[in-house]
Amino acid sequence: MAFDFNPYFERYLELVKAADLVFDKISTEYPQCVKCKLACSDCCHAVFDLSFIEALFINRMFYKHVDEQLREKLTARANVADRAVYKLKKQAHKDFSAGVPEDRIISGMAKARIRCPLLNDANGCDMYAFRPITCRLYGIPTEIGGKSRTCGISAFEPGRRYQTVNIDRVQSRLYQISSDLAQDMQSRYVKMAEILVPLSMALLTDYDDVYLGIDKVFCTDQKQA
Repeated sequence: MAFDFNPYFERYLELVKAADLVFDKISTEYPQCVKCKLACSDCCHAVFDLSFIEALFINRMFYKHVDEQLREKLTARANVADRAVYKLKKQAHKDFSAGVPEDRIISGMAKARIRCPLLNDANGCDMYAFRPITCRLYGIPTEIGGKSRTCGISAFEPGRRYQTVNIDRVQSRLYQISSDLAQDMQSRYVKMAEILVPLSMALLTDYDDVYLGIDKVFCTDQKQA
């Protein structure tokens, strides 16, 4: 019997709904500060990773809702983006090994600009309905590791207090769903829930039973010579 991922996707979608609600709430309270608008693609060049559950969900929606012709185009874009992300992370690893402070490395990566493979020529998202939670919260105040952040286009003023989304808590919820999923599907890969990948890799990965570590291995008893 095939493993049923739907209960875990439903838990993920509850988190998506909560993210949308808080974005709408802050946008309503501070309309002069939130500058998100149609064809604005500032967030579509940010570099970030997806949790296991989110990567798996987006991959499934990619194959379920995107037609074959568009999938080919997005796959080509994903390959370009993935190579760029790989080079960026490779340099970050070299810098860390060379003793560069971690804060400086993270700051540098936050400023990096890599075009999302889902960003089309009209500056729209080809999978907008299934975009990651990070994309849904971009443009309002967030907190990561105790430090507040927002996009450079917004008009939120430094030093003022605003309702802020704690991204660490969001990631903790995503990890819990990922962990429960990995445990319940009895993956032989004990750290499956800890896998973080860029969106480009989520599109390119074949999340079959072999990759997930839930393929059945058949053994036969043989007489030893």
